[in-house]
Amino acid sequence: MRSTREDYELKVHEKELNRHLKDLREGDGQEDDEMGDGGRRPFADIPEAERENMVREPAAHEVGYTFGDKGSGWRMTKLKGVYREARETGRTVDDVALERYDDMRDFDDAREEEIELDRRKMYGKDYVGKEKPSGELFQQRKLDMGLRRSSTRDKEQTRQSSPQERIPQGQVIEEDEPPVKTVVLDQTALNKMKAQMMRAKMRGAPDAVKLEAEYNAAMAGAANTKEPEVVVLGAMDNRMLAGARKGEVKDIGTKRSRERGLVEENEDMSVEDMVRQERRTRGQAGGEGRMLAERIAKDGKFDNDLDYMDENASKLAKRVQKSEINLRNMAISDFQKMNRILDTCALCHHEDTNTPPVAPIVSLATRVYMTLPPEPEISEGGACIVPIQHRVNLLECDDDEWEEIRNFMKCLTRMYHDQGRDVVFYENAARPERKKHAAMNAVPVPYELGETAPAFFREAILTADEEWTQHKKLIDTLARSRDGLGKLAFRRTIAKEMPYFHVWFELDGGLGHVVEDANRWPKGDLFARETLGGMLDVEPNVIKKQGRWQRNDPRVDSFRKRWRKFDWTRVLTDG
Repeated sequence: MRSTREDYELKVHEKELNRHLKDLREGDGQEDDEMGDGGRRPFADIPEAERENMVREPAAHEVGYTFGDKGSGWRMTKLKGVYREARETGRTVDDVALERYDDMRDFDDAREEEIELDRRKMYGKDYVGKEKPSGELFQQRKLDMGLRRSSTRDKEQTRQSSPQERIPQGQVIEEDEPPVKTVVLDQTALNKMKAQMMRAKMRGAPDAVKLEAEYNAAMAGAANTKEPEVVVLGAMDNRMLAGARKGEVKDIGTKRSRERGLVEENEDMSVEDMVRQERRTRGQAGGEGRMLAERIAKDGKFDNDLDYMDENASKLAKRVQKSEINLRNMAISDFQKMNRILDTCALCHHEDTNTPPVAPIVSLATRVYMTLPPEPEISEGGACIVPIQHRVNLLECDDDEWEEIRNFMKCLTRMYHDQGRDVVFYENAARPERKKHAAMNAVPVPYELGETAPAFFREAILTADEEWTQHKKLIDTLARSRDGLGKLAFRRTIAKEMPYFHVWFELDGGLGHVVEDANRWPKGDLFARETLGGMLDVEPNVIKKQGRWQRNDPRVDSFRKRWRKFDWTRVLTDG
């Protein structure tokens, strides 16, 4: 009897459960050659009726095996055969899988098992994952094909629509690329970008415009980023964190101190270390008074007696040095406090939300704007000159800001003189620790009172503060301006780190006072209101009531009509 080829081929019984045994043969294409396409079609050519059946099929279904069981090796061999044939023939994986599997659902289940086995191999025996296929890959396949369960209304609309309006099934739709995410840079990187942009502008480089656009985008990203759990501080956010303290402090030798990172003052500091410490702690909130209070608090036996202070002078003279952790916490606290002040400031323009100040803007220059004081006013028709950037006092303003402030002062003086009145300007910066927005107030007064205003304020300053002070009670900036300092008298006579009050009787100067005891100084703007109210015979209830700015102020329109004739900012807008 002559043997045929079929006698030597692998035979699988019709009742065999492991249907994948027929895939053990090499992919030589013999069966395909004999069967042609075997009645199979490419996956993209599946008729719409069959696709509807796929829609009706649920994604998850019950299978008779679990991932990693005894038949797992056969299933993975079959899956790898699909990948191998697709790679060798250049066909798509879906077309090959459609020939090898009876249903694409089985192919997707095998892919799920492959992913799950790789995860178990990677994460070890403690990994807890899926035991059976969930159908998520099959569901994703249906979504990619545009198949979904449609309602009766949707089917009716689809029947009524023309074939040209129907979306072709299986067509790949181009998706727009996601926008490029802006990386939030720290202050050091922003400074480097700004320096590079400025150098390009000075050289006239062709990429200067591009660098400026990148810098503006980076600044916007840094300003709009809010991360409440992470606080990024630069060296300039707090001077206590700038530079190392190698020569200023030394470690305490006890075990508990080493665990907490505590340090003490180095008594053998060099002159360079002392200079570095002075620069680092200059302008620190509280100053020497705070340091003395910390030393007293650390001394459990302290007695408020001159003999005790004399005997323990060396101990009380030591600086209480804080650890790096305490310095960092103080810096973060100051940073968050400043952010809260900026968020609630009525005179600041909030760039993150593009919200104008609560105070109404009457006239706007490039760095300074003018608004109206809150009601009730001591004298009708007053004004406030405010820098756009948040400044603690006007001495922090740069030269350009100060020039614009002087321009507003000149124009206001002309407007009040045209009305037959004199004007008094004043600034109250008695509490710099509150970080309030600096502002110069303009109060119109009658001519006869304008001549006697210096005497009123001189007497009020002498009686407001302590009898014995370290600084001169009166700082006559008007006399200094006449002695040769001119318009620089105010800025060169008073230190910007000190709490002060200053009043201008003329454009170049007036009287200033350094506030040494903030507790004795009247709260808020009460000192100037009491002095001016006494000059103008204003009711006590009006003097003591200090109002708040309102966004919609009915006084703005009438003030703008009077101000328009003297408004110097029209040159900036009208050319």
